[in-house]
Amino acid sequence: MSNAEIRGRFIWHELLTTDTAASAAFYQKVLPWRTQPSSMPGYTIWMAGQTQIGGLMTLPAETAGAPPHWLLYVGTPNVDATCAQAQGLGAKVHKAATDIPNVGRFAVLADPQGATFAVFTPSAGPPPGAPPAQGGFSWHELATTDVAAAVRFYGELFGWRKGPGHDMGAMGVYQLFEHGGTQVGGMCNVQGPSTPPSWLSYVHVADSNRTVAAVKAAGGRLLHGPMEVPGGSWIALFMDPQGGAFAVQEMPRTAMQPKPAAAAKPAAAPKAAAAPAAKKPAAKPKKKPKKKAKKKPVRKARPAKRKSVRKGKRKAARKSARRAAPKKRKSARRRR
Repeated sequence: MSNAEIRGRFIWHELLTTDTAASAAFYQKVLPWRTQPSSMPGYTIWMAGQTQIGGLMTLPAETAGAPPHWLLYVGTPNVDATCAQAQGLGAKVHKAATDIPNVGRFAVLADPQGATFAVFTPSAGPPPGAPPAQGGFSWHELATTDVAAAVRFYGELFGWRKGPGHDMGAMGVYQLFEHGGTQVGGMCNVQGPSTPPSWLSYVHVADSNRTVAAVKAAGGRLLHGPMEVPGGSWIALFMDPQGGAFAVQEMPRTAMQPKPAAAAKPAAAPKAAAAPAAKKPAAKPKKKPKKKAKKKPVRKARPAKRKSVRKGKRKAARKSARRAAPKKRKSARRRR
């Protein structure tokens, strides 16, 4: 990759903090990272797999009063020329162009709205590799007081192109920007007058919910999320124990987890089908015994027949008695 091809590319991320040992322990608990010593005293390398993705160092003296923060580096073919151009567009230089032996040349600037960033020209060595599948920086977000002005500034400086915009209601438009035809970040309005313009970097993780739990357990603070954003990704924003802000991005869950979602449907179907089948045999046998109970009125009618028989016998006895009565009278008359 030539220096011309590196223009406008996010190539390094550096954490400036008050406690490097505590920060190293924290981030290794919450992200798929490990640390590696560097050739520069007091500077530690962040590793994601076999890829160097950033650095860790103590806040320098010239940034006295600044809180711990992540500083992103954008590639340029010529640091000095880029600094001059940026100043002409209204930016300020916080740290003049400086050489890092066997590494490259860099400078730290603030854009016209006040957001800090760095520019970097690598030395003649192997260029930064492609970001790893997990643990690499996948998105970059600028919170600013003037989105339109920021789009123009960075577009002229790095060749970034304006992409689609998403209307966020009261929060304004979330403006996407592209590099090399790929969407690499977004710009939005700062939330509240007390919030200074700043850049926020997102780390690609497998599970944002798991990262939230790990951050809380390690002493960090959840600022926002997890929440789904346009495009299907899930994001969460945090602050580390020393006060450095960072974010994570989980790729769309529907694309990553098709099998568990499909396997759940057949598991529920047999239960639903078994329920009606169990009710049918229970209802019919109960009705059949009830039909036998209809014979009870017949049993009650039997005594009624017996009564009628008795009545018939009594009537017959009375008739026979009546027939016998005249005979007695006739015999009585004869005696007279």
